[in-house]
Amino acid sequence: MVIDCHYHLEERLLSVNELLQKMDQSGVDKTALMGLQIDPYPEPSRLLISLLQVLLFKRPFRRIGKSFIANFTNNGIKILGNNYPLRFDPDNEPVFNLVRAHPDRFLGWVFVNPKGKKNPVAEFEKWKTSSGCIGVKAHAFWNHHTPLELKPVAEKAAAAGLPLIIHLGYGLEGDYPALLDAVPGLKLIIAHAGFPGYADTWKDIVHRENVYVDLSQTSYVGVNILKSAVEYLGAERCVFGTDGPYGFHGKDGKFDYGLIKRRIETIFTDSGIRKRLLGENFQELSGIT
Repeated sequence: MVIDCHYHLEERLLSVNELLQKMDQSGVDKTALMGLQIDPYPEPSRLLISLLQVLLFKRPFRRIGKSFIANFTNNGIKILGNNYPLRFDPDNEPVFNLVRAHPDRFLGWVFVNPKGKKNPVAEFEKWKTSSGCIGVKAHAFWNHHTPLELKPVAEKAAAAGLPLIIHLGYGLEGDYPALLDAVPGLKLIIAHAGFPGYADTWKDIVHRENVYVDLSQTSYVGVNILKSAVEYLGAERCVFGTDGPYGFHGKDGKFDYGLIKRRIETIFTDSGIRKRLLGENFQELSGIT
């Protein structure tokens, strides 16, 4: 089974029918959906993205890289000079409505924000018994909270045997060890190959149990970063995701859904490694059958 563990339900960029078609074309069996947090924004040039990845990945240049992606405003974030408001209480209902409509193709994350108006524990309790619920999603970077603030909902997820996937931020917004120390039984997925710490994060989590990275997002994870993450952590600690429909576009002018899967298949010729990355790991940690 091939599973995309990281996809945002945004029909203005890719309709459900288009997504299903692209899943079929790419050989993806199931996609794990997340709620929306930002309106559609333009695709940066691939040259700029390549430069950004160098700045983010190389420790001496990280401060410069951060200046390009942490331009926050009072109600959102600036991307390519334009302000895009952020939704601080993402709506989980459209996600689970779609999971119910296509239980054989979609799974659902419960998106929570401890700084928002919705109580994270109550939100998880509301959706955890819904068919296809596979865990909790949080965005510490954009929502400006520490991972430790997720402790109450992380405890609930851990008790249910479900993972938490988090987009870390800088400083205290990236302090995932505090959460792991507080909830030692938590299965944690750090999005985007361990952004923003990358190799520094890999050095820490390689010695921790139940901590993984996903390989999603063409802006944060290029070919070299993807390959390096898997080589350092091992295929058992990495999971396939796209972060669609945000990322590089294909010839049809829409999100290139199959790009990251093709990268994995090109880089890793061993079929066992490919199976681990593309589905087996996520099946095991989320309990999908």
